[in-house]
This record gives sequence, C-alpha cells and structure tokens, in this order.
Amino acid sequence: MEIFSPTRLNASLAFRKDEIQRLLVKLHSESFAKVELTPMFSELSFNIVMRVVAGKRYYGEKVSDDAEARKFRELMDEVSRQGGTSQWVDFMPIMKWIGFGGYEKILAKSAIWADRFVQELVDEHRNKKVLGREEQSSLLHRLLELQLSQPEYYTDQIIKGLVLVLLRAGIDTSSVTLDWAMTELLNHPEVLAKAKAEIDTKIGQDRTVEETDVANLNYLQAIISETFRLHPPAPMLLTHYSSDDCVVAGYNIPRGTMLLVNASAIHRDPKSWDDPTSFRPERFLGAGNELQTNKLIPFGVGRRACPGEIMGLRVVGLTLGLLIQCYEWKKHGYDNVDTTEYGGITILKVKPVETMCKPRPVMAKLLSNSLD
Repeated sequence: MEIFSPTRLNASLAFRKDEIQRLLVKLHSESFAKVELTPMFSELSFNIVMRVVAGKRYYGEKVSDDAEARKFRELMDEVSRQGGTSQWVDFMPIMKWIGFGGYEKILAKSAIWADRFVQELVDEHRNKKVLGREEQSSLLHRLLELQLSQPEYYTDQIIKGLVLVLLRAGIDTSSVTLDWAMTELLNHPEVLAKAKAEIDTKIGQDRTVEETDVANLNYLQAIISETFRLHPPAPMLLTHYSSDDCVVAGYNIPRGTMLLVNASAIHRDPKSWDDPTSFRPERFLGAGNELQTNKLIPFGVGRRACPGEIMGLRVVGLTLGLLIQCYEWKKHGYDNVDTTEYGGITILKVKPVETMCKPRPVMAKLLSNSLD
C-alpha cells in the first residue's frame, strides 16, 4: 500500500517523533514517580495512526474530540476481545435463537459506532477539500482524490473499510508490543541494564536516539524480536480462506476453508527454540541470528503479510529506545509485573503496566528543545 511505502513512511517521521516526544514529556517528573504506561501507549499509537490517516490528533492537549475517540477505542477493544474468541454459536448456530447470540449484538453495535466515526472523518475531509483547507499528506486526502477519478471503486464504503483496517491493525501492533516489551524489561532488570548500556555507549546522553540509530542498536532489536516471539500482537494472525483446493503439510484443504496460523505455538515450539518460554534476547544475537529472526512470523509472511509491519517496527523501535535512554525504570513494589493475559484478536494484559520512572540527564535537553 502507498501509505506504507518508504517515501510515505519517511514523510510521516515528523508525526512519529512528535507523538513520542509528547509521551516522554508527559512522563517527566523530578524524581521517581508512579506511571501507568498501558493507556499512554494506546494514545501514542492512536494519535500516530490518526495523523497519518486523517492529519489530526485525537488525544492530548487542545484536542476537541477526545471523548469520541475514547468511545471508538473502547468499541474497537471490545471487537478485538469478541472477534478472537470461539463462541458456542460458531459450532451450534441454533443456540443464538435461545439467548446465546449476545456477542453478535455487541459486534453489531460496535460496527454502527465505528462506521459513524469513520464516516465523519471522510465527510470532514471532503468538506475541507472543497474549502481548500485539507491536510494533503493524509491517507484520506489521497483516497478522496482516487474517488474523483475512480468513483465506481473508491466508494465511501470502500474508503471506510480501508481506514478501519488501518486503525485496527496499526494501533494494536505498536501499543500491545510496547506494553509487553516494558513488562519483560521490568521483570528482567539485567536485560534492561544491557539495553541502557548499549544506548549509552553508542548514542550517549548528549543527544536522543533517532529512528536511523535503531538499526545499529543490536541488543535493542533483539529485545523487540524476543517480545514478538513471546507475545505476537495477533497470536493466530488473521483469518484467511483457501481460494482453491490445496495441500498443506500433507493435509487436503478444500476450497473455502477457514485457515488459521498459530503463530504463538510456532514461536514457542521447543523443536525450534531453546528454552522457549524464557525471555532471552541473546538468542537473536551472534551466529545464527538471521536464521532465528527468519523463524519469526508476528506479521505473517508472503503477499498476505501485514502491510503495516515496517511502520509498526519503526514506532516500537524508536519509542522503546527513547524510553530506555531518557528514563530510569524500576518495578512498582517488590513483585514482578503481572503477566496475566486475556485472549482476543490480540493478546492483551489483564492489568495495565504500572511502574516507577525518573528522568535521566538527556531528558533536560529534550525538554529544552521542546520549549524552543
């Protein structure tokens, strides 16, 4: 997709940096202070995707649509919870007639709200286009241009569907991964210390990590890979249907069969991974690193892989690098951060990440630049 091309991703770098910097400033305190990271990661991801899609922020200061955005986010979370779980009526359709089809009502209600939310975005952009005040770098600007030249294909319904897919996939990929990455780092302080040492050695405290630095931070990349291995954003990937009869691993798959790939099981297969349930970023370093990385499929593979993979990796890499560089982190209390999860399309934590953080010297420079 054009929105995820290298040119467009580079053009949206300013959005990503601005939102990540806002997160860092929001965390700032003179000494160790308790913070709840989960909602902050959600807001960060939502704002980045919305600025790419619609050219506007939905959370934070001077934002007028905060309540509407929160309602939309809650509904999308509910869709994720319901959509990724098995229901009795999937196997016994008759049960929906005797009161077991409630989840369909939830999905229908969510669909109505989501459709209204995105339709308002489309109408707002269309009106701005008429008045000549549209954000021309946004995805909606491009889609509405295509609608003028190809109205039979780029209908409002098609445009809304594309936007919803991007919102659903783009928000969860980054926020869920950041949530789990910080959980693992807090529970493994020795890993956090190594990541901080790498950044201090290669970048220092005189400037902040840039997106172009991430490729040279091998241990940081190993942490991200290990997080994807243990906590893939969509553990069953996305559902596909076979378009024709085929054979997979010796099994005959008829046309029209629903196909699921259990990425979570593949990532924890003891035949492929040593000590598969342990958080060990070192497995992605040294000899065999490329082979290990190629065994990861958090975004799928081939033509049907998630098109937002590169954007998600850029957001996660820069955000995590800056969080480690700019703040000291420690657990809130003596117990490990709770890792209890609940299923859905994405695997979320039952309890949000609560931690303690204190700014490091480089934050003074970042704050000074943000005030200029």
